Amino acid sequence: MDMLKRMALLLCIAGSVAGCKLEKISYDFKGVTLDASVKTFSVDFFANKTPFAPNLGPDFTEALKAYLRSRTSLNEVTDNNGDIRFSGQITGFSQRPMEIQRDEVAANNRLTVTIQVKFVNTKSDKETDSFDSSFSHYEDFGVDQDYNSIEADLLKKITDKVIEDVFNKALVNW
Repeated sequence: MDMLKRMALLLCIAGSVAGCKLEKISYDFKGVTLDASVKTFSVDFFANKTPFAPNLGPDFTEALKAYLRSRTSLNEVTDNNGDIRFSGQITGFSQRPMEIQRDEVAANNRLTVTIQVKFVNTKSDKETDSFDSSFSHYEDFGVDQDYNSIEADLLKKITDKVIEDVFNKALVNW
């Protein structure tokens, strides 16, 4: 008897859903929700507008592309012609002392990078589906560490965090 009730309920639900018309079809992969009409992405070159870390622009651009390729099923296109588009520039790069001790000597230094990102979803008419925002992250390192030997690792950690924030804001809608 319980089995018949469950089957009847299931048939009622299936019948209700079958009669519904979906206004917007979307798909979800790895936490990303996009309109089904979005098929491509493009990442324009991120110029480094600071006098520091000359490879940061190309490194960030390539890392963002790789992240999008690995986390979406979208096809990459060039010339900033994608259905969703990323562009911007590195606008800030600073080092400053942190945790000043009694003798006015820093225990650590902080490297901070700021990146301005413009995201456009060409398949959406909603203003909220696009943005132009700054993203900033930092990494601390000891004053006893040789900055030149750890710079690449620090920049990778920082840009990975920025890319994750950009991805989440653009495609995960947090």
